[in-house]
Amino acid sequence: MIKYFLLMIVCFSTTIIQAQNQEIEATIKLFFEGFHQRDSTKIKAVCSENLVLHSISESEKGSKFSIEKASGFYKSIASIPTTVKIEEKILSHTIQVDGSMAHAWTPYEFYVNDKLSHSGVNSFQLYKENDVWKVVYIIDTRRK
Repeated sequence: MIKYFLLMIVCFSTTIIQAQNQEIEATIKLFFEGFHQRDSTKIKAVCSENLVLHSISESEKGSKFSIEKASGFYKSIASIPTTVKIEEKILSHTIQVDGSMAHAWTPYEFYVNDKLSHSGVNSFQLYKENDVWKVVYIIDTRRK
């Protein structure tokens, strides 16, 4: 009886974790749908109004750390010409959750007009607000 009860608890916990991970993956998927469609409104819908963006560009000469304001990011996405095809392919997701905080580690390849531009890893920090996951912080690496 106790073994059966423990098994049910493990199964229930696993189901909750899987559902939560799927919610986080869906948030990130919507972020990139907006990104690929150049739709800053769609991106903003899954981001905190206090979104913070950092990047680390890596080259043979070393690394460069940069900060981008959310307003500048949204404007840059919306201003990409429609003649330029952009695609960020997410290769995998590793998600960690503690209560209302989550971290998603997403290796990627970035293509411009179907040609590999660079690759790296995105690190998304999310916060669950009113039962909705919001992106609050993104830092990524970029390697040619």
